[in-house]
Amino acid sequence: MTHPLVLQLRFARTEFMRGLEGVSGDDARHRFLPMNCIAWNVGHLAWQEQPYWLTRAQEETPLPELNDEFRYGSPASTPELARTLERWRTVTEAAQRWLDGLTTEKLRQTAVTVPTDGGSVDLTYGSLLLRTIYHYWYHTGENQAIRQMLGHTGLGDFVGDIDSEAPYRPE
Repeated sequence: MTHPLVLQLRFARTEFMRGLEGVSGDDARHRFLPMNCIAWNVGHLAWQEQPYWLTRAQEETPLPELNDEFRYGSPASTPELARTLERWRTVTEAAQRWLDGLTTEKLRQTAVTVPTDGGSVDLTYGSLLLRTIYHYWYHTGENQAIRQMLGHTGLGDFVGDIDSEAPYRPE
């Protein structure tokens, strides 16, 4: 059975994609400083998932160029939406089988040790999963703000059908 946190990630992804419905390629490339554009945000989330679920977990890096184009701190750009969506799908589809097999035990395992001001901290796969879920919600909101600034109307004003698609489920 798929772990409840993986189901929450799936829902966050679905809501992120729902927030892109009706966005044209031109609108997705429009940048309101200091924010990045919508298309960049898509590539950025693909970049985040690739090292977590593919490089670290499965020793695969199908799209190494994401590290240069969409990592935190990379130069601003306004990429084509169709291309970033293709890359996002490549990464998320490649990650899904591994994610579906996650167990509580695996979620407790250290995925990476990162330096801090006072030494270092071990991040578990569970922590990376939470980071990813929250990161999706952050950029979902940012994208909706960009759409409002572009004059889009009829936007969703609440999350989708969470009660059916992603209700609370105990481990």
